[in-house]
Amino acid sequence: MTETAPTPPTAPPASNDGREEIVRTIDVIKEYRMGEEILRVLKGITLTIFKGEYISIMGPSGSGKSTLFNAIGGLDKPTSGKVFIDEVDIAQLDALELAWLRCRKIGYIFQTFNLIPVMSALENVMLPMIFGGMSNSDAQDKAAAILKRVGLENRLLNKPGQLSGGQQQRVAIARAFANDPAIILADEPTGNLDLNTGKQIIELLRQMNAERQVTVISATHDFKMLDVSDRIIWIRDGHIDKIQLRQDVKIDVGEMH
Repeated sequence: MTETAPTPPTAPPASNDGREEIVRTIDVIKEYRMGEEILRVLKGITLTIFKGEYISIMGPSGSGKSTLFNAIGGLDKPTSGKVFIDEVDIAQLDALELAWLRCRKIGYIFQTFNLIPVMSALENVMLPMIFGGMSNSDAQDKAAAILKRVGLENRLLNKPGQLSGGQQQRVAIARAFANDPAIILADEPTGNLDLNTGKQIIELLRQMNAERQVTVISATHDFKMLDVSDRIIWIRDGHIDKIQLRQDVKIDVGEMH
């Protein structure tokens, strides 16, 4: 079956320093109804992220960072405002177009790994390729190559229950890269890992980011993520509090936990 990309309205031009933008949000507001009250979680987020950047979205619990993360990933629609991925306004996509975009343009990594327990590591990584229309034999070859890249060439046939937490997260990273996405969205990717394993996962993500020029956007509490980030976006009370370059951030070693 031949696939065609969605063709909704594209983004108006944005001023930048010549870099290619990959994500842009314009005045994004997200509200939830709590009984008769309306809770506004995002209060007008305008943001540009460029191709190949490694971005960390930081903020306390309840700040809105996960809500922003979900809006960028097409997992939740904003109440108002626009989210552009590769100049496509994803709020205008129907369910089929949005599924196409998520399959082909975005790779997801979650704190809880979200692997299918009855499938092997190889099968878990093959799955998005099969959904994307690749043949079984090609998907198997490509999945094996990506698992080798993340250091799991000897674990292809192991199911998630036979793997450590760090190994499961490596499978999740391999799965996220399966369809050569433009963007990797990582939601607390080190949250369930010990200190050393978390460092290894962070370094692996940075290496994959550099090798493939994929944009990595991580919502995290983990201060170790700052060391590999190009920019840090600090969210507070539904607003962007500040955006900092890595070299401008001072980290108290005692806070790195």
